[in-house]
Amino acid sequence: MFICRTCVRYANDVKVAQVAEIVSLADGVGRLVRDGDTVALEGFTHLIPHAAGREIIRQGRRDLTLVRMTPDIVYDQLIGAGCARKLVFSWGGNPGVGSLHRFRDAVQNGWPAPLEIEEHSHAGMANRYVAGASGLPFGVLRGYSGTDLPEHTDTIKQITCPFTGEQLAAVPALNPDVSIIHAQRADRRGNVQIWGLVGVQKEAVLAARRSLVTVEEVVDDLEPVPGQMMLPSWAVTYVAEAPHGAHPSYAQGYYDRDNDYYKEWDSIGRKRDSFEAWVRDTVFGGEVSGK
Repeated sequence: MFICRTCVRYANDVKVAQVAEIVSLADGVGRLVRDGDTVALEGFTHLIPHAAGREIIRQGRRDLTLVRMTPDIVYDQLIGAGCARKLVFSWGGNPGVGSLHRFRDAVQNGWPAPLEIEEHSHAGMANRYVAGASGLPFGVLRGYSGTDLPEHTDTIKQITCPFTGEQLAAVPALNPDVSIIHAQRADRRGNVQIWGLVGVQKEAVLAARRSLVTVEEVVDDLEPVPGQMMLPSWAVTYVAEAPHGAHPSYAQGYYDRDNDYYKEWDSIGRKRDSFEAWVRDTVFGGEVSGK
C-alpha cells in the first residue's frame, strides 16, 4: 500500500482536512512556512516556483533548512536575503552561466549569515524524496562509489544487502515541513495538473507535511493533456494562482525560459549592494508574481 504523508493528520499542522484550499500566494506562504522549517522548492529547470520564493523573502522567514535537488538562482535569492540556515542539495549553480554568488558568499564569508551545507548526488536526493513519499525511513541505491561525499555527509551510510551481501548506499527519507511547487493549472476543487519536464515535484509534495502548489491559472475544468501528471486535491494543502509564477524558468504551454534573466542574475548577485538593490526594488517593489 502506498502511504502519502500529506494525508496523515498532524496535530500541529494548519491543515488536517483532505481537500486543498485555494488561497492567495501571500496567505499560502504565511500559513504554511514558519521560521525554522525545512522547506523544499522543487522544479527541475521547468516550473521553478520563483514567485513563492520571493514571497518567502517578503515575509521575512528565517532559519530555514532549504532542500532542493538543483538549487539555482531561486535559492541564491533566499540565501542572500538571510532566510536560510542550512542547504540540503545535490548541485548548485546558475545553469549555463556560472556560480551562485550569494550562496558562495554565505559559505565562504558567512554573509548575511553562516550557511550549513549537506551535499548529496541527484540520485541520492531523488531516493530520499521517494522514501519520504512512501512512508519509509530511508532509501537504498547503488551510488556514491568512488566519491568522497560519504566522508563529508553524515546522512550517507553503507549497508549490506541481507539477500546478496552487496554493499549499498542508504540515505534517510526526506519529509519537508513544507514543499512548494509550481504547475500549469488547477481546478476550483484543488486538483493540480502538470505536464512537460517534471523532476521530483510529485514526490516532494507527497513526502511533505504541508504543501503549496502555485499555478498559472485556476480553471473550472481540467482538459486532458498528453503526458500530464495529476496531483489530487487530497494530496495538496493549498493552491495559489500566480501567473508567471515560474519566471524566469519556463512553464510549458505558457511561456519560454528567460535566458537573458539568468545572464543578468550573474551581475545582480555578484555584489552585495546590487543584490540588496534587487531585493529592495523587485521583491519589495510591489511585484507579487513573475513579471
